[in-house]
Amino acid sequence: FELVQHSDCTTNRPAPFFRVSAMVTLEDVRAVASTLPRSYEVFVRGRVKFRVGQIVWLAFSRDGTEMGFAFPKEWRQALVESEPEKYRLPGPSDLRFNWAVVRLAALEADEMEELVVDAWSLVVPKYVAAGYAATAATDAS
Repeated sequence: FELVQHSDCTTNRPAPFFRVSAMVTLEDVRAVASTLPRSYEVFVRGRVKFRVGQIVWLAFSRDGTEMGFAFPKEWRQALVESEPEKYRLPGPSDLRFNWAVVRLAALEADEMEELVVDAWSLVVPKYVAAGYAATAATDAS
């Protein structure tokens, strides 16, 4: 929540109100992940996941409030310590993988897009990621 000041029409004094940022949803992530080369969606044991080949690079909790994503193990602890209200370590059985977990309610849309593209780029061949980055840079300009 973001506290924003506006003036009260009757007294002309500042009156606080809350602006609620839109929470990132599975549909928002799907809109990004489904456009990435070689990425496809699967439904496994009640969970939505995205794969490249047989590698899962993005997965949602059953209730859709958290998203696991490919992330280097070496940097995972620093990520979690930097923003513990946003990121957490994966469960004990997933600690051996390059994986981290984020709470969707804590993400902004642009940050989500960056996380998704970065996670995808870890599992595709380097030339595929480079080709996508070049196309995205061309589209942006």
